[in-house]
Amino acid sequence: MSIELTAGQDRVSIDPEDGARLTSLVAGGAERLLTAPPEGAAPELVDFLWGCYLMVPWVGRLKDNEIRWGDETHIFPANFGSQSIHGLVRDEAWEVDSSGDSTASMSCTLGNDRWPWGGSFRYEIDLAPGSLTLVLQGEAADHSMPLSMGWHPWFRRLGDTALKVDSDQVLELDDDLIPTGNRRPVDDVTDLRTGPALGERLLDHVYVSSRPPAVITWPDLTMAIEWSAPADTLVIHTPPAGFCVEPQTAWPNAPALAQAGIEGTGLVVVEPGKTAALTTTWTW
Repeated sequence: MSIELTAGQDRVSIDPEDGARLTSLVAGGAERLLTAPPEGAAPELVDFLWGCYLMVPWVGRLKDNEIRWGDETHIFPANFGSQSIHGLVRDEAWEVDSSGDSTASMSCTLGNDRWPWGGSFRYEIDLAPGSLTLVLQGEAADHSMPLSMGWHPWFRRLGDTALKVDSDQVLELDDDLIPTGNRRPVDDVTDLRTGPALGERLLDHVYVSSRPPAVITWPDLTMAIEWSAPADTLVIHTPPAGFCVEPQTAWPNAPALAQAGIEGTGLVVVEPGKTAALTTTWTW
């Protein structure tokens, strides 16, 4: 059952049964999200290619599909080709705790069978005229757990779309698009600090030390994407079908990089009964 939120002329649709995915965002009189996967997408990949879904309890890709934590190694099933990406709640049914005209609150619990440490998550969505605020919170169960969180929105290309990202560094990636731990300065293709038109740029990059907001400029609307401190990681992906601006608390593969002594990954360790939260607000 879809949840429909309205505020003035703006509307949001949410599917709690499909990982609490935002299936539609009408802002400024036009649809801003891809509401279906692109034609010809491989069947096993289509769920990753549209709407706006949550990434938790990890973001991005894991090296060898594993998290080594303490003395144990945990392997997670591949869900994107041969890789395990974007966490575990995308295909979970979320419980609707409350729903009104312009707000909704949902929750989801992961058992030890899927997430070795257990944990529960709460998602709050608040639509106002000209703005959308999303709050994601993770709570540890009986064991401390490594945690990273974020959003993966697929925006539409509407005319000559431009994007501004205030970051002068991206992460070096290996052949599987997993960070090595090294930083690199932005170059002529990856430098988005002046808000250039996306055009034919094909980006799939992790921007670090990113300062909010990221700013999307469509011909008819400008949208600013804010995110809460201390998060400063932003993944930008710009295939021809659409583009993604993904605020997240940590780098992809953060557990392995943090255990290897790499600083600045953003990985959070949540102690039993404690919580961590991330907020993003989109205004137009």
